[in-house]
Amino acid sequence: MYQISNDQLTISISATGAELQGIYHRENKQEYLWSGDPAFWGKKSPVLFPIVGGLKDNSYVYEGNLYEMGRHGFAREKVFTVTEQTPHKIHFTLLSDEATRKIYPFDFCFSVIYTLHDNQLTVTYQVDNTGDQTLWFSVGAHPAFAVPLVKGTEFPDHYLEFSEKETTGIWPLTHEGLIKKAPEPFLENTDHLPLMKELFYKDALVFKSLRSNSIAIRNLINNHGIKLQFDGFPYMGIWSARYADFVCIEPWCGIADTEEATGDLTRKEGINSLHPGGSFVRSWQVKMF
Repeated sequence: MYQISNDQLTISISATGAELQGIYHRENKQEYLWSGDPAFWGKKSPVLFPIVGGLKDNSYVYEGNLYEMGRHGFAREKVFTVTEQTPHKIHFTLLSDEATRKIYPFDFCFSVIYTLHDNQLTVTYQVDNTGDQTLWFSVGAHPAFAVPLVKGTEFPDHYLEFSEKETTGIWPLTHEGLIKKAPEPFLENTDHLPLMKELFYKDALVFKSLRSNSIAIRNLINNHGIKLQFDGFPYMGIWSARYADFVCIEPWCGIADTEEATGDLTRKEGINSLHPGGSFVRSWQVKMF
């Protein structure tokens, strides 16, 4: 386990998956991340690479060859190497190898960088194409925040606050985790979504067209919560496991396959391409209060 800290925050990260294991606010004496109770969901903040969501039939086709890959890709199960660490910053790196090429035939360097500044954590994803062909990939976040956060509050005391008033639908998922053909109406000229566990009984709330670039988790009892900013991430998932005490806010550069997906990786919705020698960088920030 690795840690970095400043006067306000201490974060813990596992080398496996470069996954956040804790976000502790030193002044509030409060842990903001979900506990990872395996009775509900044993993860805390998996990193999604080189796909986001599920593939139709758990497979894809590239240059006429069929490859199999599970939901959200393989990075979350791989052991990363720490390539830089300072008191306020830590840099994890995953390189392609023989094992990854069997299911994902590309050369890459994938970095996850955590940086602290005051009460804010910045998480940066950097994908470098180290091969001699176009790299096709998706990347995304899956952090789970504790809800309720503090004693004396309950799940329904909390709500999501969008940075803009939204009129948009959600894209429902099949039992196989694929995006259905059409959206369902959901938000209507509002920046406020009350949190109820029933919201997530059918799986995640998937958005393709949010105007907002940040979402906060707030409550009606006190001023404690989080605000996550996600400029440059075109898709968003919001999710909780049934009956669990957390909410995931998931900015994505990529999305699950649709029911009608052909399996062609290069034509997958939301897929990103990177020329040889190219670099792709996205960051999201979360403030604890």
